[in-house]
Amino acid sequence: MTGAPDLALIDATARAHHLAVFGALTLDPDEVPGMRALVLLGPQEPGFWAHFTQSPEYRDSAPDPMNHWSERVIGALAEILGARALFPFGGPPWQPFTTWARRSGRAWQSPVGLLVHDVAGLMVSYRGALAFAHALDLPPATASPCETCAARPCLSACPVDALKPGGYDVPACKTDLERPGNDCMSRGCAVRRACPVSQGYGRQEAQSAFHMGYFA
Repeated sequence: MTGAPDLALIDATARAHHLAVFGALTLDPDEVPGMRALVLLGPQEPGFWAHFTQSPEYRDSAPDPMNHWSERVIGALAEILGARALFPFGGPPWQPFTTWARRSGRAWQSPVGLLVHDVAGLMVSYRGALAFAHALDLPPATASPCETCAARPCLSACPVDALKPGGYDVPACKTDLERPGNDCMSRGCAVRRACPVSQGYGRQEAQSAFHMGYFA
């Protein structure tokens, strides 16, 4: 590719693989050596799950298919766009994706402590990032959707109150998963589903069940 890609071109290139720009930020000097800007990538919905389940990584029954898919696809995007691919898995050391997400101006801490994204809500996930040696013209930061969410259904969605700003009660969560009538394993975390922004994101319940399988 000739010339330095801008954010619009990066997003358009990623969307061909059912990924979308979930945020971008300017990197501090030496944060990622030689790189000046970072673009975070997440699933483009609707349609990501259908796209992923047609991939060779999903079909070959090898462990961690989504991570392997992410490495292949985002690695190829990095090559096309002249970037360096980074991932939230494969550590230690671990890349600071949560910190980067907050610095992007498109993700914040929610009332239950989880990250909330302006498009994906509490269903936010990052498949990887692209680091660039050139600066990017970044859009202004947006406001957290929680600021205008009067009902805040996330606070009452979990019957054992396992998610809270002060910490995550993992034992209580896992115990409640065994309760008759609990559908978090098959549909995804009830707290994440309760978020109004999540409900408009279009993520398939089968994808949530896939991720919950790793948690259990």
